[in-house]
Amino acid sequence: MNAAALSILWNATLETLLMVGAATVLAVLGGLPLGILLAATDPNGILEHRWVNRILGTVINLGRSVPFIILMVAIIPFTRKVVGTSIGTTAAIVPLTVAAIPFMARLVEGALKEVDPGVIEAAQSMGTGPLQIIYKVLLPEALPALVLAVTVTAVNLVGYSAMAGAIGGGGLGDLAIRYGYQRFRGDVMLQTVAILVLLVQGMQMLGDRIAQKLYQRG
Repeated sequence: MNAAALSILWNATLETLLMVGAATVLAVLGGLPLGILLAATDPNGILEHRWVNRILGTVINLGRSVPFIILMVAIIPFTRKVVGTSIGTTAAIVPLTVAAIPFMARLVEGALKEVDPGVIEAAQSMGTGPLQIIYKVLLPEALPALVLAVTVTAVNLVGYSAMAGAIGGGGLGDLAIRYGYQRFRGDVMLQTVAILVLLVQGMQMLGDRIAQKLYQRG
């Protein structure tokens, strides 16, 4: 592989990392509060509210039910309004984030529901308010599971970012399509797949290690 090819592969990898990293951060910022609200308003939650929970759950389910490739095309007008274009790495972050937020919200909800009810009841018996229970009990107790939720979201976004290349989203997916598939370069396809596999493995290992350390401290 010559220097020019290495440079193209490196730049594509950086673009993928940028897309995945930015979308993961935004997904956490959007999905965490939604997941907290879902868990808190659950019929057995600390802020039980059936209608809020049902409406929010329906909206999140709708967001999760749309295939990513269709979502990217469907929200092109929204993407243009947000970043001024529908092509390129920056533009791809928008549909990646929109797809990841409901996914992250459900993972957060599940993580919070796994917290021992006895711990919550003990906090309530001492007169702790709902917000304090969320920030001082639920989130700390669920932190290892939340780290794994972020890891799973990031890993899924790696796959989504590759699909974003189908509409000129940049990154390794775009490289695989333009230089691999369209030019019949099997070696380029294999190289991009290998890098994607390494990214996924690296993210999963890092997330597992952090979660394991948190479990041990707990």
